[in-house]
Amino acid sequence: METDHDTVSLGEFEFECGESIPDLELAYEAYGEFTGDNAVLVCHALTGSAHVAGHRGGQGTAGQARAWWDDIVGPGKAIDTTEYYVVCANVPGSCYGSSGPASENPETGEPYGTDFPAVTVGDWTEAQRLLLDELGIPALHAVVGGSVGGMNAIDWAKRHPDHVERVVPIAAAARLDPQCLALDAIARRAITTDDDWQGGDYYGTDAAPTDGLSMARQLGHVMYLSKASMEAKFGRRAAGRDAMRSFPVDPAGTYFPYRDVESYLDYQAEKFVERFDANSYLYLTRAMDNYDLSAGFEGDADALAAFEGEALVMSFTGDWHFTTEQAEELADALRAVDQPVAHHVIESDHGHDAFLVEPEKVGPPLADFLEDGVEGTAITDTKESEDDSSEFAPVHTSLFSD
Repeated sequence: METDHDTVSLGEFEFECGESIPDLELAYEAYGEFTGDNAVLVCHALTGSAHVAGHRGGQGTAGQARAWWDDIVGPGKAIDTTEYYVVCANVPGSCYGSSGPASENPETGEPYGTDFPAVTVGDWTEAQRLLLDELGIPALHAVVGGSVGGMNAIDWAKRHPDHVERVVPIAAAARLDPQCLALDAIARRAITTDDDWQGGDYYGTDAAPTDGLSMARQLGHVMYLSKASMEAKFGRRAAGRDAMRSFPVDPAGTYFPYRDVESYLDYQAEKFVERFDANSYLYLTRAMDNYDLSAGFEGDADALAAFEGEALVMSFTGDWHFTTEQAEELADALRAVDQPVAHHVIESDHGHDAFLVEPEKVGPPLADFLEDGVEGTAITDTKESEDDSSEFAPVHTSLFSD
């Protein structure tokens, strides 16, 4: 698979907050060959990188060694790199090669830290548009994204309706609900109340807010899993004898078992703090929390009124982070402005992580939609599956086995 990975300088960039930096750098990877009308932009989730497919070394702040959607993007896969020119860019504010809090401020020679401007999903969209201009791509065949990447995808239909033919928000919504806002707020407080956060100026010191970032990541993992998946994966089992606690425990706590679910969360946190920046986590979660599709418009439908393309909204029954009900509201907004849209609900016990861990369910409808749109595929819309007993029913098609 032909792969191009690079970092481009986009010059001075003004963020939605009104602040600017002298040179925005954006790390990206591109796969396949551009033929003029076959470009697909893939938008990564909260802590993802531009490394969406393939394998390469060098894990660290410059990128992830493991591709995060390799089961979906590649030759012969759902987003087929022999047919499409696929681009994925690391968003501003992240720590995988694009400008963010850990980047050097050229005016001081020191990391920006919390002097980096506040970042929004809209900033991500505009930075991606500038990157595509640099790559000579005037318009997109499709924008695809999962989780907050799905918000990024639908934002393209709002901000650049004439530049994209198809949008695919997966496990996403027009905005976060209050429960998720609350959990994200707690996660950020875990970081900012860690003494080693040092007001965000911990770069170059002997300490970083690893405990706070660890707890923030653990909260995130709980949000990504469903009750059913946690029961199946962990139950109430005690961890193995070799498992070591990552956090101090009170004396009475040593009487009780160190459970498998605790060990899992500790392991995930340990791995995460090795590769991600705490300030970036603050910036990116705020960007996600702040996003509201209707901002600047009378409502979601009004925000999407100029978009004349097609949309495939995908959601998962076990996902309580971005629910099927929220996805249906997004699909309804597109229906309200008479745009071709299908809301494809997939039965899954995997929670929010389903879009990453069940490629056999995500891939077939995605591939069909990219090739033939809504009308030319076997994709079933929730509106076609309604019955009198519910507002909308989970979709079953020949693409999946029950």
